[in-house]
Amino acid sequence: MKEATGELNITVITVVAIAAIAAFFYSFIWPAIKNNMDRQTLCSSAYQCNKERTVCKALDKEGNPQTVDCSGTNVNTN
Repeated sequence: MKEATGELNITVITVVAIAAIAAFFYSFIWPAIKNNMDRQTLCSSAYQCNKERTVCKALDKEGNPQTVDCSGTNVNTN
């Protein structure tokens, strides 16, 4: 019986640790990844940029114009 209790405790600790890691990922890491992907998408569809191609204008998902900071991205616009 004592061994079964020990295995249950290890299982509970493992489940809590996995939940904590998942909560950390979805609270802190995922928003940064999502924002970067959205910015990359807007920069790749930019229709007007300044000379240095750091600030660009692009249309968002709803078709509204957005000003995007595209510094550090490869922007291919005319």
